[in-house]
Amino acid sequence: MSVATRFDFHRPAAVGEAVRLLAEHPEAVPVAGGTDLMVAVNYRHTRPEAMLDLTGLAELRDWTDEGDAVRIGSGVPYARITAELATVLPGLAAAARTVGSPQIRNRGTLGGNLATASPAGDGHPPLLATGATVEIASTGGVRTVPIGEFYLGPKRSALRPGELITAVTVPKAAGPQQFLKVGTRNAMVIAVCSFALALDLDARRLGTGIGSAGPVPLTAPDAEAIDLPWADPGRLDDTLAAEFGRRVAAAARPIDDVRGTAAYRRHALAVCAARALRRVWTAAHDRSPR
Repeated sequence: MSVATRFDFHRPAAVGEAVRLLAEHPEAVPVAGGTDLMVAVNYRHTRPEAMLDLTGLAELRDWTDEGDAVRIGSGVPYARITAELATVLPGLAAAARTVGSPQIRNRGTLGGNLATASPAGDGHPPLLATGATVEIASTGGVRTVPIGEFYLGPKRSALRPGELITAVTVPKAAGPQQFLKVGTRNAMVIAVCSFALALDLDARRLGTGIGSAGPVPLTAPDAEAIDLPWADPGRLDDTLAAEFGRRVAAAARPIDDVRGTAAYRRHALAVCAARALRRVWTAAHDRSPR
């Protein structure tokens, strides 16, 4: 005769109550969209002793305009990012558009993507490219973590026991942005690799983000430092774009797995990065009549 396994379910009404419950029940797993967690549960890869349902927390399910940035609550689903933030956060909106199916985009959240911290998460590269910050709450207060310091290893993050991701603050686009994803099919696919690029014309700066090509999401500092012809935009040619792609590929740390080889990932990243650079450069400098 089987013995029933104890399972606790907590449904806080406010963030303060949520972090208190997390402190009292460190075994509880926070769940908002559940698009990653419930797959793991269904395949018996995990069996939580308790769940903390965040869907009733209105504080987490909205975004606010902070002037030069947008603060996105950790419970805002991808569908709203695509529908409501595409003009101010085009790179992130483009990435959100590639996540799963419409049903998953209606349920899945950026906060869940961060909490899972999978190197293949679609939301990570645009956050790295734009220099986002992660807001984390606990009974001890609120702290912010620069996105580049958030990822510690495969599915490991700076999130400590008893902490809850409450928001992500993303700088508004200061120029054209791109997000490109390579997969084994066109939709509902985990990335073989992905790449995000943000161009800031006024600051003469590039921001990069690499996904699914290393133990953590990565940036490509050497590529960001490439000498672009800011004063003479017409001098950006295929050779310079290819060199940018080579530097991005060199920054990756891919492995061979069921979705692709390390060599293929580097090749795909080089192609994507060169393509992304040409696209943002053309969008920024094309003054032809529409």
